[in-house]
Amino acid sequence: MQDITLSAAVRQNLLTLQSTADLMSGVQNKLATGLKVNSALDNPNSFFTASGLNSRASDLSNLLDDMGQSLQTIKAADKGIQTITDLVETAKAKANQALQTQSQYERKKFAEQYNDLLEQVEDVARDSSYKGKNLLAGQGNDLTTIFNEDSTSKLTIEAVDYTDTSLSTGLNLSDLAQGQGGATSFTLQGGKSVITLQQSSTGPTLNSSSTLSDANLITAGTTITAYDTTATAAAVAGSTLAVAGATVQDLIDNLNGLAGVRAEFDETNGQLTIYSNDDFAISTSTAGAAFGTVSATAFSADTAKLVDSGSFAIGDTLTLTDGNGYELGSLEVEADTTADDLENFVNDFNGVTASFDAGSGLLSIQSETDLSLKSDNADFAATGYTASTTGIAVAALSDSGFATDTDINRVVDRLNTALSNLRSQASEFGTNLSTVEIRQDYTKTMINTLQEGAGLLTLADTNEEGANLLALQTRQQLASTSLSFASQADQTVLSLF
Repeated sequence: MQDITLSAAVRQNLLTLQSTADLMSGVQNKLATGLKVNSALDNPNSFFTASGLNSRASDLSNLLDDMGQSLQTIKAADKGIQTITDLVETAKAKANQALQTQSQYERKKFAEQYNDLLEQVEDVARDSSYKGKNLLAGQGNDLTTIFNEDSTSKLTIEAVDYTDTSLSTGLNLSDLAQGQGGATSFTLQGGKSVITLQQSSTGPTLNSSSTLSDANLITAGTTITAYDTTATAAAVAGSTLAVAGATVQDLIDNLNGLAGVRAEFDETNGQLTIYSNDDFAISTSTAGAAFGTVSATAFSADTAKLVDSGSFAIGDTLTLTDGNGYELGSLEVEADTTADDLENFVNDFNGVTASFDAGSGLLSIQSETDLSLKSDNADFAATGYTASTTGIAVAALSDSGFATDTDINRVVDRLNTALSNLRSQASEFGTNLSTVEIRQDYTKTMINTLQEGAGLLTLADTNEEGANLLALQTRQQLASTSLSFASQADQTVLSLF
């Protein structure tokens, strides 16, 4: 105010107080913000240098977040590979288990379990994603991690595709054929005829060593021929026997030599019992002069006895085997063994079912694998007087991928290669993981260095500034006292009034 006149002393003390107040305001601001350079006005060089350092630190901090996400993506893939490796090792164990058995049925089941494991491998690969990025899902999932602010330093991790185990660029493990079973059937049938061989209608019976010409049914000097009466009375090949000099035992041997025919002779009563799978007759001249006829029919009841057929005799052993020659089990034919017993025998085994139709005498067999039912009796399942040398066979429409040792060993080789590739890929991911972690630690250190450098340029020394504030407060008090003294000098004029 120009109209007010202050003495020089007062004015000087007033200026000192104003200057001290300005200095105190600056110190208080530094203490409040912790910065000695708050704007370009404070120190342009330090301010802009620190700003550049802080900006770079901020950029690196953003990249640090991305590195952290990249780490999680790699960890998810690594966990996926570990799980897939465990599953492939389990699949290899299944293959080795299949090698320990020759049972086609068990191998078929192992093949199914193997395929289930491969499906789980694919599921794990699909589930190993993190925020939409999956290093185990192939194309379009490569991961790039940037390490510096101008993107000149980066790491690209190529994805592998395990979502389809059959890919040659991946695991190269294809699903195994699980095999498709087959079926067959044959008819249980037969009949028998009893002929009493004796010297006359009332005379003694013959024994096995008696001459056939002694029998009252057989004329001396003739021949005996067997006929298939289901056709046109055609003679059965190999059935002709000359009576002259032939014994009852020769006749029995001749009949037993025919396929599907069985002859038994009881010396106590001279009864010759003939069993046949087909209609059958024996004659001393032509088919029209038969003295023994067998009418064969299909078994019409579950309780029908097997020995009533030309295919079975007491003591026969029936054996059930698969395509690898693995024996499932065996059944010994006894006098009271029935069609139901045979059906139950076949049904006892895994992967095999049998059903007997008492109306048609048809025994149907279904099997998940190749199967054969054989007998040590060559007449088993013989028809048309042709012997069955192979028994009853079920041919599966297709075998499983573990059907043979060669098939299994081929799969084991592929599994070993897949395991080697998985371990190599796991090692590669592990190296990438370590690389990102190392760069992450380095970036943290660099951010700290940049921020520390910026702080050296802009941060205030609170101890120093506190001391400055205390000194200024003291100066302010002294200036106030001095101003009071200067004012008192002017106030002495008042004493004159």
